Amino acid sequence: MQHPETTYLNLLQHILDNGVKKEDRTGTGTISIFGYQMRFDLNKGFPLLTTKRVPFKLVASELLWFIKGDTNIRYLLQNNNHIWNEWAFKKWVESDDYQGPDMKDFGLRAAKDKEFEQILNEQMAIFNEKILTDDDFATKFGDLGPVYGKQWRSWPTESGDTIDQLKKVIDQIKKNPDSRRLIVTAWNPAEVDDMALPPCHSFFQFYVADGKLSCQLYQRSADVFLGVPFNIASYALLTHLIAHECGLGVGEFVHSFGDTHIYLNHLNQVNEQLSREPKELPKLFISAEGKSIFDIELEDLTIEGYDPHPAIKAPVAV
Repeated sequence: MQHPETTYLNLLQHILDNGVKKEDRTGTGTISIFGYQMRFDLNKGFPLLTTKRVPFKLVASELLWFIKGDTNIRYLLQNNNHIWNEWAFKKWVESDDYQGPDMKDFGLRAAKDKEFEQILNEQMAIFNEKILTDDDFATKFGDLGPVYGKQWRSWPTESGDTIDQLKKVIDQIKKNPDSRRLIVTAWNPAEVDDMALPPCHSFFQFYVADGKLSCQLYQRSADVFLGVPFNIASYALLTHLIAHECGLGVGEFVHSFGDTHIYLNHLNQVNEQLSREPKELPKLFISAEGKSIFDIELEDLTIEGYDPHPAIKAPVAV
């Protein structure tokens, strides 16, 4: 029987074998394909990759941040989650308020220059401390604009009201599970230009059959080595949480892609991951009986039986 993780490893190999080289906004360059789909049976284990360590607490705290409708990285930093730092940090170092060393193209420079990497780390530490301790600074530089949480929970209407898409879809799953309109979209053309990063995982739909909840995600742009392992785990977790609230079992997570790419500076890491054998998938436990998804905290979520291969570091393209 094929290991559930093989579907992800097959995607990596498919891009290496069939991808075309493309330029991108970060200047890093990619090998890319267009259009792909993976399926994960959530009853065969929680799809947290085992061929490299994927930190579940980072996945979970980011998802809870989305669910809360938050768009400021302070909550993430309070949970020792730094995965959105680069975009907020970029806003600070490009502003008139910043008086430190030149940080232009900081991601690419740090990847090539160890001395500069140390300077970057020092400035990032200053930035993080200011976000955590200075309310005005956090308001000005910690907010990422109307990113995922804003669109999920407070989609603005022309009349000046807002739509809580996530709450609405959960209510519909409970009342009308056969609906074909169980949809949440993060892609808001009116606000895309105001976001630190336009939504990559941009549209998802739920499906109820045989007492089980399934979810399909459309991801317009996919960093397959760094981002996609987080996305798989995040939407699998979201499916579990909504199923838990609605009294349903879990079915499949279906992951559909647009521009599906490996950055050129991740190729060595990809080959290292492909050389590893998958291990048994862990199990997810939700200790939140009677709690709404909107009240669940990090301590309510536990992963057991996770024994992955070591993490593989790679630079983030900003």
